[in-house]
Amino acid sequence: MKNSYRKLKFSILLQTVLITALTVLVGGFLLNYVIDGIYNDSFATTFVEFLESLHMEEKTAIDLYWKLIGNNKIFFMIVGFLLLFALFFYIALSQMTRYLDQVGDGIENILSESTEPIHLITELKPIEIRLNEIKATLKRQDLEAIESERRKNDMVLFLAHDLKTPLTSVVAYLTMLDSHPDMPAEERAKYTHISLEKAVRLGELINEFFDITKFSLQEFELEPVELNLSMMLEQIADELYGVLQEKHLTCEVQADENLEVEGDPDKLARVFDNLLRNAIAYCYENTTIGIDAHMKRGDVEIIFRNEGKKIPGAKLQTIFEKFYRLDDSRSTETGGAGLGLAIAREIVELHGGRIIAKSDEEKTQFVVTLPSKNKQEEGLEHEVHTHSRRTFRGKTGRRKGIQRKSGK
Repeated sequence: MKNSYRKLKFSILLQTVLITALTVLVGGFLLNYVIDGIYNDSFATTFVEFLESLHMEEKTAIDLYWKLIGNNKIFFMIVGFLLLFALFFYIALSQMTRYLDQVGDGIENILSESTEPIHLITELKPIEIRLNEIKATLKRQDLEAIESERRKNDMVLFLAHDLKTPLTSVVAYLTMLDSHPDMPAEERAKYTHISLEKAVRLGELINEFFDITKFSLQEFELEPVELNLSMMLEQIADELYGVLQEKHLTCEVQADENLEVEGDPDKLARVFDNLLRNAIAYCYENTTIGIDAHMKRGDVEIIFRNEGKKIPGAKLQTIFEKFYRLDDSRSTETGGAGLGLAIAREIVELHGGRIIAKSDEEKTQFVVTLPSKNKQEEGLEHEVHTHSRRTFRGKTGRRKGIQRKSGK
């Protein structure tokens, strides 16, 4: 960018040279024709006659002329040249300030939200390009904010509508239980269980309302500590064993032992929990969800893999945006506020990492990359790491123990 202002520098340099040359020419003319030239006697005579008109003797007037002017020609020459340079430079500044006026017009174009692109003079082409980039960025941010607000409002309406279904069911079943005290125990247990499920779903929807508000106001602050990522992933998979069992799923965790990172354990746990829940929500029944964590080029890479419906390429670009939900049907199985992946990305980026999504006809992957605690040290030790493999079988309710095998 520094070398992009050559035309502007050349233009200012050229104007400065012209001002200097003009000053020298005019100053030289005054020196040759007024001070030392043919007009010198006229000026001296006029000066003396002026003093004589003030009742001063001719000899005294001549002495005063030489004392004040005649013997100080060099001083008056310097002052004269400086005054001439200042005068011509001031005139030239009107041309230079045109650059500022141009930039001001460009800023006004941005503030007025005009649809016309910004056009500046050739010398200010780099600034023109930059201002147009800023204008395009602000426009894009405005559109994203409008779209995010629209999705948020739609989500609030969706959730408000969805609240009615479980609430109506809870009221209906509880009313039935209350009005039929002699209901058979088996039937009463059935209706009680259904009421509990609907009440739990109602609580989840209410929590999503709180998530929508908190995400707009929350500023994530990290409290980093040294943590063992391998153990964290196994623990998160273990905690969701019941959810896996309901959908007849298996979760396999393959992680290098003692993968350590510097991070906030609560917030990273939220990231991995969100990703695993997302995989559970959108995978086929009776399939396996894989979690793979390993060192890669000095960083820690964690991959969540599930078999499910392919995510179209266009949706992969927006899946991490606020209030975005992959399922347009808003089913009660997968419906939510659309904040899990947006929050996950924000937390990962605060840790200096990144998160991406990949999807094809066979599987969907979410890849999280985090800087390791010590890249060089971990990179050297990568060859001697051992893998721990832990499998959680939701389908049968049976868990395998930890199996260890040598790393590659």
